[in-house]
Amino acid sequence: MARAAFLVWVLSVILATTNLAQGLGVNWGTLSSHLLPPKKVVQMLKDNGIKKVKLFDAEPSTLNALAGSGIQVMVGIPNDKLEKLADSYSEAQEWVKENVTKWLHDGGVSISNVGVGNEPYLTSYNGTYVKTTYPALKNIQKALDESGAGDKVKATVPFNADVYESSSNKPSDGCFRKDIKNNMVEILRHLRDSKAPFVVNIYPFLSLYQNANFPQEFAFFEGSSKPVRDNNIEYKNVFDANCDTLINALKKEGFGNMEILIGEVGWPTDGDKNANIKNAKKFYDGLLKKLGKEEGTPLRRGKIEVYLFGLFDEDQKSVAPGDFERHWGIFRYDGQPKFPMDLSGKGSGNQMLKAVQGVEYLDKQWCVLNSHVKNLSQTQAELNYACAESDCTSLGTGRSCNLDQQGNASYAFNIYFQTRDQDVRACDFNGMATITKSNPSVGDCLFPVQIVSAGASRHGAVGAAYALSIFAGLLWMMI
Repeated sequence: MARAAFLVWVLSVILATTNLAQGLGVNWGTLSSHLLPPKKVVQMLKDNGIKKVKLFDAEPSTLNALAGSGIQVMVGIPNDKLEKLADSYSEAQEWVKENVTKWLHDGGVSISNVGVGNEPYLTSYNGTYVKTTYPALKNIQKALDESGAGDKVKATVPFNADVYESSSNKPSDGCFRKDIKNNMVEILRHLRDSKAPFVVNIYPFLSLYQNANFPQEFAFFEGSSKPVRDNNIEYKNVFDANCDTLINALKKEGFGNMEILIGEVGWPTDGDKNANIKNAKKFYDGLLKKLGKEEGTPLRRGKIEVYLFGLFDEDQKSVAPGDFERHWGIFRYDGQPKFPMDLSGKGSGNQMLKAVQGVEYLDKQWCVLNSHVKNLSQTQAELNYACAESDCTSLGTGRSCNLDQQGNASYAFNIYFQTRDQDVRACDFNGMATITKSNPSVGDCLFPVQIVSAGASRHGAVGAAYALSIFAGLLWMMI
């Protein structure tokens, strides 16, 4: 009996540590001034039972950390490399050799897909990558096939949801954008023939951000007082409506059975009035519950493979689309969860999101406005400089740091100071700043102490919301 009880206990532990919502993966972007050590990040993924990761490049230190982990990986090719890969098959062969086959060995990296480009057909790119995406995709898959890896590694293109639209308020009218329809069909044929999935990024948050009249509850999963009725189907959230608009677009071109992966979906926690911890938790709770039930969408029931966007806040992302761009992480910059998250989707609390362990911080000290400064108008120029050289996107009305002028100056001075690894020369600001050992954080406004960086990187998502036109013309923008 004792042995049997022990075996039952062991089995329960195993199930508890792997009880993830089916099809759940994460995006790992690295556009940060201070990166967490990749090996610690990988250990965190394993601690959380996360078995799928989507990258935006194929950076060696990241792949080295993933080696032997058993985590399934989608590596990425940035848009600025598409032209060279489209023009030269030998370049594609070399890329595959260095970034895929080099890692496919016993104890290596479990690469499943190559993401060719990142949302290359965004309307905001004005067709820049339309002519090069398909040839690059074709060359990469050909190189994979000839290397012997093509059976296991499939090349695809992570698209934004703006590649399809609806002429009405109904998913059944879904179709691909007229300006890229022929290009999309060309790519779809290739994906079908190579047995690769269609990857799409969906962001319900942007519906609220871009449309002041959008019914807020429709962005979440608890149901809406203004559902979209389409024939005999009632859509109560934008995620389902968006997915089924794509499915209808695929059906109209003869690809109704194509596998679909949701390459990015998430909710930011700062930088906009709707980007906050409360809304993010509400969104993720609903999404994970949906995944846990494996209910799918009205047109495609069952498991959905979804990659959350993203792991960490990235303080070097472009804020051209909005200040929220630097706050998509489910973890803070230091690998600490922003809010409780049950990854099982069951609400049992057995699979709560775990932090990165063993993170090293700089000294517990902050740079703040010197109390002897009485004329606060003098601080504005210094504040502007500090924010231009660091990240002040948490400052402002409706954000986590809604401070007075003195608080704004202190926040800006400190974030600049921390970004420069607490160099004493970075805490001067014409004599208006001073270093303190007293934590100036107040309420929800965190004055961070920076981590010891694993090294800077310039790779990552171009921006989950790069253009304000992402959902333009779609049904959920017209409600």
